[in-house]
Amino acid sequence: MEIPEFCREIETYLCQKNDGHLIRVVGPSFELVSRWAADGVPLKVAFRGIDRYFERYYRKGARRRPVKIDFCEADVLDAFDEWRKATGLPQSSVVGRQSSVDSHQSSVPSRQSLPAHLERVVMRLTQARAGGVLPASFDELVDRIAHELDVARAGVRGDARRAVIERLAALDAELIEAARRLLDDASMSDLRREANDELAPFRDTMMPDAFNRARGAAIDRLIRDRLGLPVVGFS
Repeated sequence: MEIPEFCREIETYLCQKNDGHLIRVVGPSFELVSRWAADGVPLKVAFRGIDRYFERYYRKGARRRPVKIDFCEADVLDAFDEWRKATGLPQSSVVGRQSSVDSHQSSVPSRQSLPAHLERVVMRLTQARAGGVLPASFDELVDRIAHELDVARAGVRGDARRAVIERLAALDAELIEAARRLLDDASMSDLRREANDELAPFRDTMMPDAFNRARGAAIDRLIRDRLGLPVVGFS
């Protein structure tokens, strides 16, 4: 996607999030969003960052004024960094972005604790089931994983903590494999195509094996997004 098109898509999405109120992406805002495009931020990842800002904004109560895209920068960079780590892209593969990333990462709080992660995963699993996207056949798996996570909260130190983290990785693999079986061939083809589009800016900088691993991780993330599933693993 060319930079002007990327900026127009962001502007349109921001307009929708602002209930139709048009906030133009021009001047310094255009330069900011252009950097995201040049650095390879996938459009849907940028949307996810914007969503995060609006979620916090709505929690504060009645809105007072439309949101400018500049306010969403930290959340967009957070979402991009998470996406990069989830796909296994090394920092050296990320095009440009050094000054903005370095200054951003210096202000990012440390990763959440394991107990907080477990609590968040249980909440997300409950929300996914309540959302009606998952079939009834998924209930048993969700219940079993949620129960294991509740039990795991009691032992998260030393050897017990390491055992919990290993078990989380196994549960995460089981969850994503079950989620894959819910999607038909057409849906999986769409996700593979979307993953290729997301990784296109980085393909020339990656070895084939690394790209294939990143592509597989990107597909897994898209499956989670489609079904509203959390990342159970913890690192």
